[in-house]
Amino acid sequence: MIRDVFWTPVGDVGVEHLRLSIDQAGIAAESVVVGTRDAEPFRIYYEVECDDSWQTERIHVSTLGRTSRSMTLRADGEGTWLDEEGGELLGLSGGVDVDISATPFTNTLPIQRLPLSAGESTELTVAYVSIPDLDLDTDAQRYTCLDPVDEDGGRFRYDAVDGDFTAELVVDPDGLVVDYSDLFTRIGT
Repeated sequence: MIRDVFWTPVGDVGVEHLRLSIDQAGIAAESVVVGTRDAEPFRIYYEVECDDSWQTERIHVSTLGRTSRSMTLRADGEGTWLDEEGGELLGLSGGVDVDISATPFTNTLPIQRLPLSAGESTELTVAYVSIPDLDLDTDAQRYTCLDPVDEDGGRFRYDAVDGDFTAELVVDPDGLVVDYSDLFTRIGT
């Protein structure tokens, strides 16, 4: 399966084009995001590779422009992250998924990986990549299933465990965000 998806931020300038490929080797996403953060324009390219159970194995993020920067990280699925040279990133210990701040795609990873029933919730720690500065940290998040994913899609509530941010995520049958309340909306497939 290959899908192309486009999102735009709500109330801001920007667009994302994601290409998602799923085959017997696993899941591969590659995307370009053009937008603004604090009124400053940015452009990034990212890749996320997962095994066939949506467990993150590798991410690559690059800023695009004259002073571009990039990073590649590998994950073992049990909370250990390695940098490009194979060194362990202790500051990301415990993060099982990745959350790239400029995209709703990374919400698909726990939604697909954790088959939650209606009313069930789970807390998890993610490796958080702040865009456009590429700062890394961990973030505690909670996903609650409001309507399980079926042939019509599904709904989830996202909560920042250490803050007061809450959002409702409406997803399609593939777990890809259609509407992320007040942050992102899908504009095409």
